[in-house]
Amino acid sequence: MRKIVLVFVCLFAFPIAAAHADVVARISVSAQRMTVYVDGVPRYSWPVSTARAPYATPRGSFRPVRLERTWYSRVYDNAPMPYAIFFHYGFAVHGTYETRSLGRPASHGCVRLPTSAARELFMLVREHGMSNSRIVVGI
Repeated sequence: MRKIVLVFVCLFAFPIAAAHADVVARISVSAQRMTVYVDGVPRYSWPVSTARAPYATPRGSFRPVRLERTWYSRVYDNAPMPYAIFFHYGFAVHGTYETRSLGRPASHGCVRLPTSAARELFMLVREHGMSNSRIVVGI
């Protein structure tokens, strides 16, 4: 009986879900905004820049595939991509130093954020794990 009570107390005092937190970064291309949810609760909302014409930012729900704290584009003039979270082939969510263009389409397809915001998101994904994180790009 004592073991049953102990198991019952542990299950409710230390819920398993607390060790597993989902991080979801929802990007609205039409609003040029990202909202970050942790365990379903909105934690951050930041302006972004997605692809300008004629380029495109991939739409859909993606798991991060690679994290790079410091990265430089191999395609676009060695452009800096701090706190890059790669989610689909060469596409990433990353910081930018061109903050004047945030809030409107300006990239070749990546999702640009203020560098401080990219760092926050990067740390969340690293803390909770790529398998527990999603990048959702919608209209």
